[in-house]
Amino acid sequence: MSVPQQKVAVITGASQGIGAGLVEAYRELGHAVVATSRGIAPSRDPDVRTLQGDIADPATAERVAAAAIERFGRIDTLVNNAGVYSGKPFTDYTRQDYDRVVGVNLTGFFRITQLAVEQMLRQGGGGHLVQITTSLVDHASSAAPSLLASLTKGGLQSATKALAIEYAARGIRSNAVSLGVIKTPLHPEAEYEALAGLHPLGRMGEVGDVVGAIVYLEKAPFVTGEILHVDGGQSAGH
Repeated sequence: MSVPQQKVAVITGASQGIGAGLVEAYRELGHAVVATSRGIAPSRDPDVRTLQGDIADPATAERVAAAAIERFGRIDTLVNNAGVYSGKPFTDYTRQDYDRVVGVNLTGFFRITQLAVEQMLRQGGGGHLVQITTSLVDHASSAAPSLLASLTKGGLQSATKALAIEYAARGIRSNAVSLGVIKTPLHPEAEYEALAGLHPLGRMGEVGDVVGAIVYLEKAPFVTGEILHVDGGQSAGH
């Protein structure tokens, strides 16, 4: 049986903010999309399949991958966009904080990425993995202690490079975008001015800044193992 030709992107954390912007961007690129998050609504677009679920539960990853293959016949790109952030002093973190952040940021990445890579290998022709990380991995700040972000997102950055090398000969690329503070529904408008001041460019990032960076990586076949900073200059220093 032949593999369908339309490319397919799987996007986690896809109901709002960056994830919703990515669904739109990949449709504009001509991809069919499988989009998942805990509260995502059905789509009227026949080339967008939405599934509700907590990506921290490996069963959600199994359902998402199965839906992509059943509905569209392939997986070409996976964007691991789902993530949670909890910033507080190290000794204030609770076991619940740890389980929640590790569950979404690491466990949520692990199983869906395994399934995507397995399908990419089966169908041949390579593929693309994209992780969303944070520039806090590269510049710890005494003003914003965030050990769980460094622990989990730092792991994703290392995994991004490891996957790039492991699968380079099979045509599967792996990249990441490392973000500053992006203007999404996660941040109340009253905090915008203070958050803007955390970036050398003097503003928060926009969803379009992140989406544009990922679209660039999608269209850059000679780029793999890259950690692309979309952080207003934070990783360069203050």
